[in-house]
Amino acid sequence: MASSAGSSVVTNLSDNDVQAIDRLRDLFGKLRKELGRVIIGQHDVIERLSICMFARGHALLMGVPGLAKTLLVSKLAETMSLKFSRIQFTPDLMPMDITGTDILQEGSQGKREFQFIHGPVFANIVLADEINRAPPKTQAAMLEAMQEQKVTVVGKTFSLEAPFFVLATQNPVEQEGTYPLPEAQLDRFMFLIELDYPNEAEEILIARTTTGDALPSLEHLLHAQEMLDHQHLVRRIPVPDHIYQYAAKLVRKTRPQGATAPAWLKPLVAWGAGPRAVQFLILGAKARAALHGSYMVRLEDIHEVAVPVLTHRVITTFAAQAEGLDAKSIVKKLVAETMEEA
Repeated sequence: MASSAGSSVVTNLSDNDVQAIDRLRDLFGKLRKELGRVIIGQHDVIERLSICMFARGHALLMGVPGLAKTLLVSKLAETMSLKFSRIQFTPDLMPMDITGTDILQEGSQGKREFQFIHGPVFANIVLADEINRAPPKTQAAMLEAMQEQKVTVVGKTFSLEAPFFVLATQNPVEQEGTYPLPEAQLDRFMFLIELDYPNEAEEILIARTTTGDALPSLEHLLHAQEMLDHQHLVRRIPVPDHIYQYAAKLVRKTRPQGATAPAWLKPLVAWGAGPRAVQFLILGAKARAALHGSYMVRLEDIHEVAVPVLTHRVITTFAAQAEGLDAKSIVKKLVAETMEEA
């Protein structure tokens, strides 16, 4: 039994779990420091990616080209000794280009036999670059792997090795010739993580560090089994009853047909978030609490993960677009209001 620092609330964590949380907090500090050797700025992005990974979620990364999305993910995989794979989605990409396929080859006794060749989805961290450029059938193959952690090829099912984490990117500027992800598929992503341009000081530092010699190799901080152990630990972080109630209340307010939705929201939102949003709010809050060394979830953890969890699950109306309001601004206003009521 242990109590969180500065609180008299007793948690149901074992002493081993308390020590494991302390180690995870220290590991997260080392991870940010190590990534800081090659990634300038993007502190919130690194934290949200880490939350997704330790919560066993997937992330959709939104940002213009040139913001080091690929570099960030590959270096994150490097620090964790995980297998990294990058798939560039294009209009002619077929499902078998992702999952792999059977190829007829010479067998050990001279007989020709089919042998399954694994595709790039067989990795621990998969970067699905510009996922909206591929046709729906190919997107579906990727999303099946995300949801089921397995792929089906020619009637055979192959399991993907854990941990398995998908980071998909979308370019918010260029939309010609793309196949936008349907809302049901967007819902499978735990977070929508938006990258913004660096500030002037960061941009100067980026120019200094990337126009010289090769980037440094990063230290390996943990292995696959340690990552799985930390993911199990995150699931054991205790959550007070009022946090569950708060998360459900917040999500239900996003639904314009519901009785609890505020009057100002109803003309602006066509569809609100579903039950999966409540699950991801709790899981994200658990992961954030653990990464910051807290032995239980607090309201501030819910507030920090609310925007990346809810933004891509709130579908705006033409009225909102006419007023220049996007889903993110609506979610921020809703969270601020709900915070005042708590």
